[in-house]
Amino acid sequence: MNSKSENIHPFNHLLPRESKEQLLNQCAKVLWFTGLSGSGKSTLAKGLEVELHAKGFFSVVMDGDNVRTGINNNLGFSDEDRKENIRRIAEVAKLYLQNGVIVICCFVSPTEEIRNLARIIIGGKDFLEIYINTSVSECEKRDVKGLYAKARKGEINDFTGVNAPFEIPAKPDLEVLTKGKSIEECLNELLGFCIPIVNFKA
Repeated sequence: MNSKSENIHPFNHLLPRESKEQLLNQCAKVLWFTGLSGSGKSTLAKGLEVELHAKGFFSVVMDGDNVRTGINNNLGFSDEDRKENIRRIAEVAKLYLQNGVIVICCFVSPTEEIRNLARIIIGGKDFLEIYINTSVSECEKRDVKGLYAKARKGEINDFTGVNAPFEIPAKPDLEVLTKGKSIEECLNELLGFCIPIVNFKA
């Protein structure tokens, strides 16, 4: 009688990533959006997904709304929980990546350490860091949830940009300066960067 371990199918018996990329006619990558809360990460990520879909690419968006309410709903905002939040996100993104999917992740991920953790898990050649550069003052103007106001009143601790630091990416693969630009202009920058990378190379 076979032991339990002998019934488990090893990963090397799965279809390779390249076969799935060929089927989807795209090169899988993880586009990691980082920036302050209110910088426009989620808006641009969702807009990019729509534009990629219209051009025949299959992508998924991962952000706080669909992660913190699901697989990470047991985590808070301590340093330890933030790292675990990003670790889980990166592992899920890697699974999508291995199945030929373009993954758009948008998380504050405020430190180089935490972004490097994601990069190591996903793999440097597949991890593209995109810095959505919006000033704190501009983010506060867009703050429909009133989070910045609460942080300044001391009602929220460890809020990035107010009472917790945000480390600007040293060498992002793309920096999108949003000041004075429309959503469409920012999306055009993102598309101009992404399309040559995700186009399938036979």
